Amino acid sequence: MATNSEAQGSVFDTIKLLLALVFLLAGIVGFYYFAEQPLLYKVLGILAAVGIAVGISATTNKGRGLISFLGLARSEVRKMVWPTRAETMQTTLMVFIMVVILAIFLWFVDMLLGAGVKALLSVGS
Repeated sequence: MATNSEAQGSVFDTIKLLLALVFLLAGIVGFYYFAEQPLLYKVLGILAAVGIAVGISATTNKGRGLISFLGLARSEVRKMVWPTRAETMQTTLMVFIMVVILAIFLWFVDMLLGAGVKALLSVGS
């Protein structure tokens, strides 16, 4: 019995997702079909089509799972401890200092290797 209802649910979910896709495609086609209309109306039309498609797809099992996941992710983000402004500025300053030191080091290594290659090429000529 449970597999029959799951199969029916997945068929209805597939139909809902296809209907959402049809709304998305209709919004895109309508955007180009009404090319002579003001841009505001075309954008509002495509936003309405996207909203309807999202609303339809949110009623499926996958849509409810996505909404649940987004809610859990949001609650996890709220639990994070964000650095203070001072910590962020100190970290950024340290990154800049390390980039400058590394750039100077690579410039020095490049000079040495260039001088070495030049010396090797001048010996052969």
